[in-house]
Amino acid sequence: MATQQFHAHARLQDGVKVAVQARQFSITIDEPEGLGGTDKGMNPVELLLGSLAACQSIVARVYAEQFKVQLDDFQVEVVGDIDLDGFFGKSGVRPGYSDIRYNFHIQSPSPQERINRFIDHLQKVCPVGDTLANTVKLALNNVVMNRQAA
Repeated sequence: MATQQFHAHARLQDGVKVAVQARQFSITIDEPEGLGGTDKGMNPVELLLGSLAACQSIVARVYAEQFKVQLDDFQVEVVGDIDLDGFFGKSGVRPGYSDIRYNFHIQSPSPQERINRFIDHLQKVCPVGDTLANTVKLALNNVVMNRQAA
């Protein structure tokens, strides 16, 4: 299958609230009040954790039948560690996550060895997990300036 592109568009609203659109869907991203926001939505780093959990859940649903695993319930719990001093320029630590950990909560009558093979595969093919675990080429493509007349 050929490479497929996905697109998202974000527009800064009042304060640090951001409206994000992809296809016909939109979400509000904001920061908690303690970080200067109005707490009207998840913040970007929470959304990243949610994206990982959602991707793993989708992959589980897509591959469960192939691995002959019955999923009566599947949940993903994700926790990440960020030193905010990096974002605020208070130290030389990186501004992003230093560690991300997750737990799968599975309810299934399927044999454990089948579930183990299924989980190994899930971790190998999850696109968001792969993106987080491996270096990706990230580049600013362009800056478009729209100046208003004074």
